[in-house]
Amino acid sequence: MIHQLIAEFMGTALMIVFGVGVHCDTVLKDTKYNGSGHLFAISTWGFGISISLFLFGNVSINPAMVLAQCILGNISWSLFIPYSLAEVLGGVVGAIIVWIMYKDHFDASVGKIDPVTIRNIFSTSPGIRDLPRNFFVEAFATFIFISGILAIASLKDTAGVDIGVGLLVWAVGMGLGGTTGFAMNLARDMGPRIAHAILPIKNKADNDWQYGILVPGIAPFVGAICAAFFMKAFWGM
Repeated sequence: MIHQLIAEFMGTALMIVFGVGVHCDTVLKDTKYNGSGHLFAISTWGFGISISLFLFGNVSINPAMVLAQCILGNISWSLFIPYSLAEVLGGVVGAIIVWIMYKDHFDASVGKIDPVTIRNIFSTSPGIRDLPRNFFVEAFATFIFISGILAIASLKDTAGVDIGVGLLVWAVGMGLGGTTGFAMNLARDMGPRIAHAILPIKNKADNDWQYGILVPGIAPFVGAICAAFFMKAFWGM
């Protein structure tokens, strides 16, 4: 159990290093890849998640996936909270590592980049704020995401699964990510959001906890529940 908790922590932290790191690259002043755009960012998220899975093996790195696996009987319900906490903590630490790496660029961006844009390096936000629709988008994207991962994992080919999940992230990000930023993962959003709240970032925007708790916080669990029951009914899992 301890080994798995450490793997969940480190796997999530590495995922966030890639993901928050690429947003720093595209947004902050004087980075070498400033302005590279969302295709660049989404591709890095996909590749980064594949690398995390290659390194740390059979990990969920997502409390929504842990919930789905509990419903399917693959993970004990007693591990749901410990795994989820390890993943959120990994998200916090991964984001802090990125902030340390890009500290000079954060300082160079003060007064030149809107504070909300800086916050959005760490956490997701909607293109148009409509909480019921934003909630539906995140729940539906997570449903597709979790269902896709479970289907890919049924192939029983570890390398193929790791690559397949990365491609799935890429596809979901490109097709479904333009409205809310496709968090699909409490640890992906809440961990870096907490890091943003505690880090000494100058001219800091508020953390928009209402959105963070409701949409990337709760909606992925709804999508995961639907995915688990769909895969039970349709795939016989």
